[in-house]
Amino acid sequence: MNPRPTPVAAAALACLVLAACGGAPADIPAERAATPESDPVELDAIQADTTPPAVPLSDPWATTSLAPGGEQREPLREPDVIYHPTPDEVVAQMLDIADVGPGDVLYDLGAGDGRINITAAREHGTRGVGIEIDPLLVDYARHVAAEAGVGHLVNFVEDDMFEADLSQATVVTLYLLPDLNLRLRPKLLSLAPGTRIVSHNYHMDDWRPDESRQVGESVVYLWRVPEEIPAHLRE
Repeated sequence: MNPRPTPVAAAALACLVLAACGGAPADIPAERAATPESDPVELDAIQADTTPPAVPLSDPWATTSLAPGGEQREPLREPDVIYHPTPDEVVAQMLDIADVGPGDVLYDLGAGDGRINITAAREHGTRGVGIEIDPLLVDYARHVAAEAGVGHLVNFVEDDMFEADLSQATVVTLYLLPDLNLRLRPKLLSLAPGTRIVSHNYHMDDWRPDESRQVGESVVYLWRVPEEIPAHLRE
């Protein structure tokens, strides 16, 4: 998301060899729920994972292969931003500022390699959905989640973030660009009051953040969807 994850060239992804890394949604008032443009993602009931846990590496994102059986497919449309992973220390602060936990459902828009959802699941027991338009990255993120032993907590979906149904989200994370944040703003403001929105580096113009943190050369912003939407944000 430096924009957020670049659809990495298929050739570049194909030469990677992956090393092992490692609820319940809030009730959404009908009048404030996002209007679904696509079917909501199914979140299965959490079940015990009987898969032996993968041995975490010091750097789980030092990749070594594309997901087994991955096939090159064209994205639904031209991606909005290039693939650029969020640094691990920024991921940690994004999850901390949002105060995520096992009762949350985290939607990451432009999920890339899935590290935000996977880290939240591994370290906080948080369920989540990664929305990613690049099918190769979707395959990759699913494989990383399985290797990390959190495939039962997270789901990665090949979808357009502007069309996806976000109504189950209690937390939404972004690493996009200012104009994309603004295009998403009405959709985010339609979510349940109290839903936490966290952005890496890019703001929401005159929707002022509730909190921000400097993380090295990055900034993390937090907003909470208000009970009453101010007039200047309704346009």
